[in-house]
Amino acid sequence: MRYRAVIFDLWQTLVPFPVESAKALYGQMAEAVGAPRAQFEEVWLSGRSARDTGPMADSVRWVFGQLGLEDADPQTIISLRRDWTRESFIPRPDAVSTLEELRRRGHKLGLITVCSDDVVELWDSTPFRGLFDSTIFSAEVGISKPDPRIYELCCEQLGVEARDCLFVGDGANHELPGAEKAGMTAVQLRAPGEELTEPGKEWDGRSVERLAEVLELA
Repeated sequence: MRYRAVIFDLWQTLVPFPVESAKALYGQMAEAVGAPRAQFEEVWLSGRSARDTGPMADSVRWVFGQLGLEDADPQTIISLRRDWTRESFIPRPDAVSTLEELRRRGHKLGLITVCSDDVVELWDSTPFRGLFDSTIFSAEVGISKPDPRIYELCCEQLGVEARDCLFVGDGANHELPGAEKAGMTAVQLRAPGEELTEPGKEWDGRSVERLAEVLELA
């Protein structure tokens, strides 16, 4: 066993991020509150950091303030986003089996994800329930990748040193160099045919094409 713990990213790693349906969601949300599509999308995306490190309701109210929608109901947007997340939460074919095999081999498993609180609310209804020894959701802890504290927090919960951890992610949010700066070994998932984020394209370290390949590294 090379690593006592294996830590995974969520979106575009364990679960592919559905880019086109996300874009469609922006239009649905804009229509629901009577806002111009392009303007709503621009403001919504600019508020991502706040959604990823705090309550979505606060972020939605900020978006409404920017758009002059004082009378709109935040729950309208929150419900649409939660429904989209539930429908989009489809693990890669080898995700659950890879996690189960790592657990069988004695590895501790961690999750560090940049996400809004809808993911936290839905987590126990997903196929990943009970598979992780530590789950770090940015919206819940108030910090995001690549802040070193988020990696340290996961190590604390797992009871391991950073040098004993393998971190697996697609590279968004500069998570891979962030993991290495925190003392972990990082490997990128480069799924064939899937577009990487700009930070992901910058990574020139070790990579795999399928999650199952992590079994050979851990």
